[in-house]
Amino acid sequence: MTTAHKHHVPWYLWPFWAIWKLVATIVEMVGRFVAIVIGLVLILVGVLISLTVIGAIIGIPLAIVGLLLTVRGIF
Repeated sequence: MTTAHKHHVPWYLWPFWAIWKLVATIVEMVGRFVAIVIGLVLILVGVLISLTVIGAIIGIPLAIVGLLLTVRGIF
């Protein structure tokens, strides 16, 4: 999370500043959404791989990484 700094933006630069903030917010939200989707996919793949005893060696850590990525995307 970024810290909020109160900087005075001159009136003639305000449109550029507003567009920049809008684009930054959109990119941040898309990044979070992609992290959540990839995390959920990793959880699903990890659980499916874990159905076999040999696959559990890879599947459980994969599901844990997916869980952590999903949590990071949410918060």
